[in-house]
Amino acid sequence: MKLWNDKRKRKFFIVATVIISILMVLTILCAVYLNDYYHADDEAIAEFIGDCPVGENFVKGEPVDDTIVYAPDKAEAGLIFYPGGKVEYTAYIPLMKTCASEGILCVVVEMPFNLAVLDVNAAEGIQELYPEIDEWYIGGHSLGGSMAASYLSENMDTFEGLILLGSYSTADLSDTSLDVLSIYGSEDKVLNREKYDQNKINLPNDFTEVVLDGGCHAYFGMYGEQEGDGTPTISNEEQIEQTANVIVEFIYE
Repeated sequence: MKLWNDKRKRKFFIVATVIISILMVLTILCAVYLNDYYHADDEAIAEFIGDCPVGENFVKGEPVDDTIVYAPDKAEAGLIFYPGGKVEYTAYIPLMKTCASEGILCVVVEMPFNLAVLDVNAAEGIQELYPEIDEWYIGGHSLGGSMAASYLSENMDTFEGLILLGSYSTADLSDTSLDVLSIYGSEDKVLNREKYDQNKINLPNDFTEVVLDGGCHAYFGMYGEQEGDGTPTISNEEQIEQTANVIVEFIYE
């Protein structure tokens, strides 16, 4: 009996050791993956926006965690923006600042581990902070755009429309009256074009599609080159300015 118990204990110890070792390896791999992300190019951002400090964080004059807000005077429209997957949210300051300079209140939200899929409801409560805004849009870049569309599908009564940058919607919005804008670069090699085309069926028939000639996937933000992307023939600054112009025209048309 003692021998049988000793064998049982050894077997239990071996199994427990294997399980613990596997969990440790998975934890390390997960930590490495989540901490491997595209960092905002703070130097390029500072140069682009001039005297506006990088990381400006205000809602009605008070600092707010996990958001960057540009609130121009007398703004009538607002845009809540979800960053791309594994991209630092501050990389979208240039785009948000440029849109805000044309009178759109812009809010970009930080995501847990830079993955919008971990906080699809990040937009919740933001609109209530600005009751003076008459029209709200939600959008995002890449994975962020898809997650913004998912949030919108559950909150359609409070938004005018959706803005997708190098992205597509897996949520069915086809039977809605939402205004939808889809922008991507002609040189974008990260966006899965097959899935993009397949998921067009989820958008209203009258959605607006704009292809930026020479644009790529990464240049909607400022975080450098992205692995697997195409070679752009326009500058990062040009793509952001062109994108902002299209967004502004779309919202105010």
